[in-house]
Amino acid sequence: MSVRVIAFIIVIGALIGYPLKEFIFYKPIKDAGNGYTEVDLKGISLFPFDQQAGKQEDVPAEFRALDGKKVVVVGEMWQPYSAGRAVEGFQLVYSIAKCCFSGPPQIQHFVQAKVVPDVHVNYHSGLVKVTGTMHVKVQRDQDGKIVGVYHIDVEDIQPM
Repeated sequence: MSVRVIAFIIVIGALIGYPLKEFIFYKPIKDAGNGYTEVDLKGISLFPFDQQAGKQEDVPAEFRALDGKKVVVVGEMWQPYSAGRAVEGFQLVYSIAKCCFSGPPQIQHFVQAKVVPDVHVNYHSGLVKVTGTMHVKVQRDQDGKIVGVYHIDVEDIQPM
């Protein structure tokens, strides 16, 4: 075998092998260092969940284990009911444009975000990196409708 053939095999192997490895060994939850956990919002939302009768136990155990952890998540802010630049709360989704092609949005696709006291956060369009404490709890309103599964106490937001 010539050097050119070996180089060609290595390049093709890298081009196919690396994406294949990432696909096969994909994990939506990874250690981000400094006591934080990196969470892929799309990855933690792709599970069946009954939108009317869903229970805490219906959320996969590995995702329930995020409750109380310091996390870093990347997504887009959704705040349809406020005109101001400063925000106290919003919803975070992995992508406003790409979410939910397979049907109506599901409650587990959204993270209910609340800014902690004494932190100033402005609205940003596009992707943002949010740092805070994650809570995983199926919450219902007074009529019994599920209003949230994932919640985050926002400590910082950085536009990307």
